[in-house]
Amino acid sequence: MKCHYEVLGVKRDAGDDDLKKAYRKLALKWHPDKNLDNAEEAAEQFKLIQAAYDVLSDPQERAWYDNHREALLKGGLSGDYEDDSIDLLQYFTVTCYSGYGDDEKGFYTVYRNLFESIVKEEMEHSKVEDEEEEEEFPPFGDSQSDYDTVVHVFYGYWQSFCTRKNFAWKEEYDTRQASNRWEKRAMEKENKKTREKARKERNDLVRQLVAFVRKRDRRVQAHRKLVEEQNAEKIKKVEELRRQQKLKQAKLAEEYKEQSWAAMSELEKELQQIEAQYGKEFGDASESEEEELEKNSEEGGEAEQPDGDELTIDDYDDLYCPACDKSFKSDKAMKNHEKSKKHREMVALLRQQLEEEDDALGLNLEGREEDEEEPTLTTCEEDASKKSAADSTEPEKQDDLPPTEVKRSVWFLNCL
Repeated sequence: MKCHYEVLGVKRDAGDDDLKKAYRKLALKWHPDKNLDNAEEAAEQFKLIQAAYDVLSDPQERAWYDNHREALLKGGLSGDYEDDSIDLLQYFTVTCYSGYGDDEKGFYTVYRNLFESIVKEEMEHSKVEDEEEEEEFPPFGDSQSDYDTVVHVFYGYWQSFCTRKNFAWKEEYDTRQASNRWEKRAMEKENKKTREKARKERNDLVRQLVAFVRKRDRRVQAHRKLVEEQNAEKIKKVEELRRQQKLKQAKLAEEYKEQSWAAMSELEKELQQIEAQYGKEFGDASESEEEELEKNSEEGGEAEQPDGDELTIDDYDDLYCPACDKSFKSDKAMKNHEKSKKHREMVALLRQQLEEEDDALGLNLEGREEDEEEPTLTTCEEDASKKSAADSTEPEKQDDLPPTEVKRSVWFLNCL
């Protein structure tokens, strides 16, 4: 076997760019299409160039090649290694097979026979001699083997391969020659280290071979491509499903909002009607409801407000509420207003204000109330005339009151 660095004509510390330039140069020189006169030699040389670049361009394979370079160049393991097992190093090259068919020199035939030989060696060194133990080693298969049942199972087992050999021939010391038990224990300890080291090297060598074969297996490459296509299709379907779900949720949200608004609108109308009816029956309507009732009463009223900027006292008595400062067009509207809670509160407030004003003016309301209880006073007009006569003593203060306060005072006196 020729060194890969010598095949490409580069140094052992060459970088990726140097390897790529050397490979392109030699590939153009030894390509079979450009060497028609010497096609066989050119094809063989081109194959070596391609294999060398394939190994050195991979960082992991290049590191392993550098560690085992001397053994590979000599065609096997160096030193005093006396193991009669098959030399696996010669299969770390593409020159050991020809094509990817099932013929005698084909990829699948060569490596199938190789792994069968490894299984045979392992079974010879196994402590348990049972034919059923052979089933633990999955077969390599051929070019038409199914991936799930053959190829995947094979690589799943061999990628974690552990040898059954004990490597007793690698021991450095003969424990029978020990002079005492302490020396014997020391020899056994060193021999154990040597055996474990050999086992580790064997396992690593087989696993590296499996990785080398798997990388070039067309069945694995075809499955990887199929998986990538399936994953891309799944991603596409998931994205489409998400998009449809978003559209569906947006549509449902829009429909839900419309239904909720419509339901709230109908409920609000129904509540307003119930509140208006309740306020009309029990006189406990709010100010907005009172205005609506008054509006409805005004629309159905028969009386009309007289023209002019000012209203007479009679008009205030019949169709005007000084407590609330509101006028009405009909007796029905006026009566509905007097039943409201708001009106009663304003009347009580106005009564309190007038009493405070009378106290401030020095008027004796108690004497007036006693006079009102006498049978000689029968009408509200007489009370109003007395009130006017009593108030005439201070004309200046009466003139200072605003028109609205005068109207409210007249109305209140009429109602006493």
